[in-house]
Parts: sequence; C-alpha cells; structure tokens
Amino acid sequence: MNRKTIMLGVAGDSASGKTTISKGIVEALGPENVTAICCDHYHRYNREQRRQMKLSALHPDCNYIQIMEQHFRLLREGQPILKPVYNHATGDFDAPDYIEPTKFIIVEGLLPFHTRLMRLCFDTKVYLDPPDSLRRAWKIKRDTTKRGYTEEQVLRSMAGREDVAPRFIHPQRGYADMIVRFYPPNEDGDPGDNHLNTQLVLLPTLPHPDLTDVLEHGGGGYDAGGYDPGRAAGRPAMRLDLARYEGRPADFLEIDGSVCPEKAEELMAIIRGHLPPNAGLDESRLGRYQFGHEERRSYPLALTQLLIAYQLILTAEQIAHSTDRAVATTL
Repeated sequence: MNRKTIMLGVAGDSASGKTTISKGIVEALGPENVTAICCDHYHRYNREQRRQMKLSALHPDCNYIQIMEQHFRLLREGQPILKPVYNHATGDFDAPDYIEPTKFIIVEGLLPFHTRLMRLCFDTKVYLDPPDSLRRAWKIKRDTTKRGYTEEQVLRSMAGREDVAPRFIHPQRGYADMIVRFYPPNEDGDPGDNHLNTQLVLLPTLPHPDLTDVLEHGGGGYDAGGYDPGRAAGRPAMRLDLARYEGRPADFLEIDGSVCPEKAEELMAIIRGHLPPNAGLDESRLGRYQFGHEERRSYPLALTQLLIAYQLILTAEQIAHSTDRAVATTL
C-alpha cells in the first residue's frame, strides 16, 4: 500500500482506556497533526436494534467490518473518507463526517485488528489489557457519568457480553506490538487512582527504544502520600525484564505507580532525548485523563503514551529519510 500517513491502532475491551491513551497522544502531537477515529462509529445497528436482536456491539456482525477495512486503507493512502457517526448519548446515528487525514492517524476501538487487511494498515498496534475488575469499575464510572446509563443497566450489559469478548476482542492481543496493562498496587485501590502501576509488554515486532539510560536513572523517587511507603522500598521506579509472552520473547517494562513527578519528568526527558529535536511533542499534555468530571494526571500513563508516540515519530522520521534518499537518487 502507498504510505501517506502514519497509523496507530489501539484495541481493547470496552472501557479499557483506549480513548484516554489516544487523547493524550493527540494533544501531545498537536490536534492539527492527528486524526483520531473511534471504531464505535461503524456499528451496524443502533442501540434499540441491538437490544431487540440481542446482539452485542462487541460482535463483528454488529459492525461494518468491510467499510472499516476500506476506510483504514483510504486513510493509509492519505485519502478522505465519509465517516459514519454513532451518538453514544442517543444510541443512534448522526450525519456522517467528512474526514481528511493528517500526518498521524489514531484508530481506537473494539475491533481494529479483527482482519488481516485492517492490521496491515497500522504501523504500530497497541492492545490495552487491564484487570477485569479495574475495567468494570472504569466502565461503570464512564457509562453512568457520560452516557446516561444507570449502574444496573451497565451491569446487565456487561453480563450479556461475557461470552463475546473472549471470542472476538481478546484474540487481538496476539497481533499487538505493545500490550499495556494498568493495575492497582492492591485490590482496594481507587480505580481512578493516578498511582496505578503499569506493565508494558514490548514485542520484537517493533524496534523499541534502547532504555538502558532510562533504567540507570530509574531508581528511587517515590511519592508515598496516601500509600504504604514500605511498598516501594527497594523497587526501582522503572525496570525491564526479558521473558516470553505467549511463547514469544518480549521485554516486560514495569513502571511503578508511586513514582514522584520529579523522577517521572527526569525519565521522560531521557526518553525524549532519543527523539529528534524537531519532533514537535508537548510532553506536558501526556498523562492527563478524566475521572468522572475531574481531570487527573498519571505519570505511568504519561510514560506509556510517550513510548507509543516514540514509535509514531520514529516512523515519520524513517519515511522522511526514505523520501529524501529517493529524491536525491533521481537528481
């Protein structure tokens, strides 16, 4: 396929943090440089039709898969699309949007890696995999504060999806270049807590950055306010282990949720040093997320978003250099 844009795919179950991850990257790279699209807009049926058909929005039959394939390809080639619009507030469809792609494209949703044609469109594929208990808490919070559901309705909806996600959503992990897992340090942790730990599984399908210098500075620097300071004793803020994930070698990067802002900013500056000076990345927008009506900041989230943005910026640099070499060859 002709390469006109750089595309990131973010997959995961409902309320796994896809929009939060994507939004921070959009703001850091600049909204004028990023086109963000949610796969929810490609639902085939509205909320009432799904209810009558007893069909989950997570099921491929409930989504226009072939149109997604076509639109992803067009975006990849730098072509505009007429994107459908699903309104979560009404559960119905609004007028479509005319979308002209920008330098970076972020596609997030339930099924962006469902077919081979869809997967081929992405330069970087990320799968979000929080513990189910945490994801459920996030979903209840989101759907009751933003989408007009009652808690009883949310719980009933989740109960009806329990057999669908393992069949269609979870298998997409096997196609990801990065698997991101936010998890609380203990079972009683606040699900919106900015002290959530993060585990990143970095598969060798991408050239991930050399983090040697980051890890050398990763010790100490904890913010134990409200937490047991003994939990962080002897543990670096960031550590890396080589292991296997589903039979494949992978790097397991752990970011401790109790890292203090000063230490996190230091680590982010080191990672930022691996990028070109003209990368145009605003790190101050990373790590911000909405918990209900309150904005919070998580430094493990910021570091995760930075490592994802690194891949997009690196791809852009590689394309630019390839183009320059091709031009120089023809002159």
